[in-house]
Amino acid sequence: MTSTLIWIAVVLFAIGLYLSWTAGRLDRLHARIDAARAALDAQLLRRASVAQELATSGVLDPAASIVLYEAAHAARQAEEEQREVAESELSQALRAVFADAQQVEVVREAPGGEDAANELAQAVRRVPMARRFHNDAVRAARALRRHRTVRWFRLAGHAPFPMAFEMDDEPPAALADRATA
Repeated sequence: MTSTLIWIAVVLFAIGLYLSWTAGRLDRLHARIDAARAALDAQLLRRASVAQELATSGVLDPAASIVLYEAAHAARQAEEEQREVAESELSQALRAVFADAQQVEVVREAPGGEDAANELAQAVRRVPMARRFHNDAVRAARALRRHRTVRWFRLAGHAPFPMAFEMDDEPPAALADRATA
């Protein structure tokens, strides 16, 4: 009888240890998602700021400046529900304005243009990486949250179900070539 109670206690302790470990892992994944989202937000803000700065510099032709400024402004001011669409529109505007390498050369030849072109190239290169890190963390948390044990014992608590950030983040070819150079 005593050995049976000891075995039951050991099994219950092992189950509790497993549940505690799983809940801690899920908590760390949620913290990783929060950190990745903050990094993504910072990179998106940086990209929009650099694009807006370039649009107001007077280096680009007026039509390109207006298109780029409006898209960057919309991306910076977008509400959370519209953020993915606004950021995708900024990506499309960047591709439209910098469709050919000649436009990048025009920017580079202006005073301070070399730094502006490099900063924009770095910004458009970092956004896809930050989005990939965020979405990888979301994918890992979702996979863990789908396990029966996590659902049955409600190990996720009241944390909202993590959502991926889906947007068009393809950089303009002329700037992508510049970012790798």
